[in-house]
Amino acid sequence: MLLDGLSDRPVRSRGQAKNASALSPKKSDSEQVAFKEKLPARIEAIRAEAERPVRLFCQDESRFGIMPITRGCITLSGVKPIQQKKPGYQNFYLYGAVEPKTGKRFLLERESLDSNGFQDFLDGFSRWFPQSTNILILDNGRFHKANKLTIPENVRLIFLPPYSPELNPIERFWEDLKDHLAFDLHETLSELKERVSEKLHSYTDEAVASLTGYQYLVDAANA
Repeated sequence: MLLDGLSDRPVRSRGQAKNASALSPKKSDSEQVAFKEKLPARIEAIRAEAERPVRLFCQDESRFGIMPITRGCITLSGVKPIQQKKPGYQNFYLYGAVEPKTGKRFLLERESLDSNGFQDFLDGFSRWFPQSTNILILDNGRFHKANKLTIPENVRLIFLPPYSPELNPIERFWEDLKDHLAFDLHETLSELKERVSEKLHSYTDEAVASLTGYQYLVDAANA
């Protein structure tokens, strides 16, 4: 299933993704600062050798399963909320990339999270934006660096510092999507896929840009 596109719906203001790994003791604040400072120059170097316009995207993957997503819930004092639960372990993955400046995006569904799926994503992403040289900012997942990968001619990879999900705004896109799926009970994986597709197509470019337009990335893309 190929998913792209997006209805007018209020979204949260810009911020950073909530992620436990953002608090990892292995995270280096100095590496994060250096990454932000050097990013404009790295983009400019790519722009200098590229024959097409250069665009900046952020990439990540997320898992979706039939086990219901739970969130905090406000109730009257002494009232406990009731949540239907159905244990289940069927799942699928979305590979995605968003352009923080515009909210444009490319999403691809796969049954597993591995280098084959990432290769399919890279090939599809390259074809989706054929008129530009496309920078992908992404994490250091092992399959992102697999030796057997073939990077398309119009794609460049820039890796984030280790343990730095808060620098990757697509994390907020996944979080917002899962907030809308929270408490939903799906009997089958096909029902869940249909629900996810429905939610994805409800986003506008403006909504996605509002979620993912981190200023350091927008400034770097405009530099």
